[in-house]
Amino acid sequence: MKRELGIARCGLACCLCSENVACAGCDSGECPDKDWCENRKCSISKKIGHCYECDEKCTKGLLSKIKPYAFTEFVRRYGEDRLLDCLERNEKNGIVYHREGINGDYDDFDNVEALIEYIKTGHR
Repeated sequence: MKRELGIARCGLACCLCSENVACAGCDSGECPDKDWCENRKCSISKKIGHCYECDEKCTKGLLSKIKPYAFTEFVRRYGEDRLLDCLERNEKNGIVYHREGINGDYDDFDNVEALIEYIKTGHR
């Protein structure tokens, strides 16, 4: 886990991403998706660092997917440090962020509350 990369603006876990090993996170200016990322553009226009800082609970861009939406909700409730602590513990216990392509153990959910509980406990 590259904890220093933290959580992306949209809620994805840059700290666990294995998709682009050279990426330094969405605020580095090196993110390969920076030009099309709706969440990045929106949060920059609102002068906030992350979607979880916004008062709106929208499903724009990547927030239409359960993983970043649940991670964003988790941070709203418990804070980014707690999310990072849980993700780090879960990774050490064998929970995989990217198992096949960009899908992993956090993607096989259809209920936000169930995913938040999984993040917190590491158990289904």
